[in-house]
Amino acid sequence: MKKKQSSDAEMTLFGNDGGEATLTITQLCDAVQQLLKSPTVTDKWVVGELIDFSVRNGHCYADLVEKDDEGKALAKIPFRVWNYKYDSLNNKFYAATNQQLGAGLKVRVRVKPSMHKLYGLSVIADDIDPNYTMGDMLRRRREIIERLNREGILNLNQQLLWPDIPTRIAVISSPLAAGYGDFLNQLFLNESHIRFDVKLYEAIMQGERACPTILAALEQIATDAHRWDAVVIIRGGGASLDLQCFDNYDLAAAIARFPLPVIVGIGHERDETVLDFVANRRVKTPTAAAEFFIKRGESLLNRLNTIGSALLQRATDIMAVEKEQLSYFEGVISVYPLNAVRHADSRLSNNISVLSTVASRRILPAIEKLNAMQSQIALAAGGAVVSCRERLNSSERLLYALSPQAVLSRGYSVTRCNGRIVTNATDLASGSRLTTQLASGEITSIVE
Repeated sequence: MKKKQSSDAEMTLFGNDGGEATLTITQLCDAVQQLLKSPTVTDKWVVGELIDFSVRNGHCYADLVEKDDEGKALAKIPFRVWNYKYDSLNNKFYAATNQQLGAGLKVRVRVKPSMHKLYGLSVIADDIDPNYTMGDMLRRRREIIERLNREGILNLNQQLLWPDIPTRIAVISSPLAAGYGDFLNQLFLNESHIRFDVKLYEAIMQGERACPTILAALEQIATDAHRWDAVVIIRGGGASLDLQCFDNYDLAAAIARFPLPVIVGIGHERDETVLDFVANRRVKTPTAAAEFFIKRGESLLNRLNTIGSALLQRATDIMAVEKEQLSYFEGVISVYPLNAVRHADSRLSNNISVLSTVASRRILPAIEKLNAMQSQIALAAGGAVVSCRERLNSSERLLYALSPQAVLSRGYSVTRCNGRIVTNATDLASGSRLTTQLASGEITSIVE
């Protein structure tokens, strides 16, 4: 029967006599539809990524795209699931993946090609393989991890050291996310009353815009890295495929190279993404991320309490010893001063007696020697005064003989011009006014 249909289609295309036939578009579409029923192209499993996905009147409309390793489209064909089949396929997919069919998913579907005279060529799906979608996610995750490991950056963030109490926390999340609210409640209502400084850097945590917005938030935090001790990326639970945006190389590489320790709390304990392999620490939920910071603070508080208790015990022991010594001193203090005074009084009396004897033997000879030296000093001082007076008189006579007044008295004079002493006649100009000083009075003259 199928062979006969193929022959009928060929006859329509080429005419009954084997020559060229002129067809209407409807006839051509019918002929192509007949050819598409061939077992070589119908009921085949194909793989591709769903884009431009929508559901209208129970029918699913999308495009199925084949991409290369760099994400460039190689081929595309319209994809349809009619309403009588869509619910069963979607439910089957959801039961296996906990995710509704939607754009961005890579799927393996069994399809029949169909040629419509108005809408052209498309493929109609009647079955889906959810395991392929899950397997593709695991394969892509494994490839990203292997690439990070080859580049030597997989464990970089995990090697960063934590401060004793990381209380300054930069959070990347959606402000409306329930996980963010759980994180804040757990953090700020801690029973130990540890205070934290938290700032939210907003990002979209699902879909195609998740990676660009998270990367932008990381860049903002990096510019203020000195203000923070750690970065927390949190998102509440959801479908496994909702988390596929976190299986991204660029995002994973940015976290691996980030200068601050990064904690990832995405989804539930069973969920896993590439970020869990590169972050400094992975926690199962946003609440667990808050508990990590609280427990780290409580650990330091416990150490401080232990040190405080040890110091208190040591101080108590020292005080006990000191009290015992104080009691001993209280008992002997009333006796020691009296004995000390008596001993000092005895030594003082003895010293007075000794001093009296020593004074008699040493002071009297010294007084006699001093009296003898007194007369000698008087004679020496008198001789010295006379000698000094004679030298002074001699110096006075010499000083007077050399003084300017004495020189003038011997007939010399001093001539000045404009207040300066004249020593060379050639220095004087005609008409210069001269003042000549004599031993008694002055003479004024004009140079001609």
